[in-house]
Amino acid sequence: MEKRILGKNGLEVSALGLGCMGLSFGYGPATDKQEAIKLIQGAYENGITFFDTAECYGPFANEILLGEALASFRNKVVIATKFGFKDGDSTKGLDSSPARIRAAVEGSLKRLNTDYIDLLYQHRVDPNVRMEDAAGTVKDLIAEGKVKHFGLSEAGVESIRKANAVQPVAALQSEYSLFFREPEQEIIPLLEELGIGFVPFSPLGKGFLTGAINEETKFDASDFRNIVPRFSEENRKANQSLVELVKTIAVEKDATPAQIALAWLLAQKNWIAPIPGTTKLHRLEENIGGVSVGLTSDDLQQIEAAASKITIQGERYPAHLQKIVGK
Repeated sequence: MEKRILGKNGLEVSALGLGCMGLSFGYGPATDKQEAIKLIQGAYENGITFFDTAECYGPFANEILLGEALASFRNKVVIATKFGFKDGDSTKGLDSSPARIRAAVEGSLKRLNTDYIDLLYQHRVDPNVRMEDAAGTVKDLIAEGKVKHFGLSEAGVESIRKANAVQPVAALQSEYSLFFREPEQEIIPLLEELGIGFVPFSPLGKGFLTGAINEETKFDASDFRNIVPRFSEENRKANQSLVELVKTIAVEKDATPAQIALAWLLAQKNWIAPIPGTTKLHRLEENIGGVSVGLTSDDLQQIEAAASKITIQGERYPAHLQKIVGK
């Protein structure tokens, strides 16, 4: 698989990574452990070397799963994990105090069965902790050899600048797709200016861009999408026009809608490495196929012209989560 470089310090990752959250957390019941290990190892066998987790996915279960699944080829992959919540639990609020960051890293190292973390993200900016202190703590952890690279997730322009001034930021992880294009306004130009890589999560619009979701779809009771305004029945119906556009292009290119959505992202910049998640091996293989779908400049212009006429309905987070992004 094609490789991409994130940041200025040579962090090399596969063009497509694997977002592992959904195997343990957020999208209904956790996947059977052996099935999940098979999927993660299948990703590696298919060329994926970039795996994304966080202490709060579970909490903790996802890191333990990854630690076991990747053990036999640990030195051949890039593991990204995150700190930023009290006790590693996203329901307890933010905590990026230096002591919490250190405790989080020690816990992650044990669960991941490793002595270093390739890419350590601050999961959300903590307004109660100076960014200089959070970034400075990660800088110290890098000097100690426990962390290789520093990243931010869902951070805003000011926080990215402050963090990067203390410790070069290798990557920003935030939502970006044909379904959510806000980063194009300020974030992508800033990343380009500072030489920071971009790792889009939910590159398939939380499944919407696959074409498998419509207004009649029923989600499991524990599925996060039940509380997302953009996934209300009314908004799913209103937003189908974007899916129809992606489906049309997919037919022309002899590809699937998911492959077109990923190919579009990969074509935006050569320092973008999306991390679609899945629980199914055939979906994983389908996603990997997106890397080899070539979109020409004419294709991209056509997509742009059509997409610009579509207004997406609904916020991407409920209000209580919306207020902690983009800080």
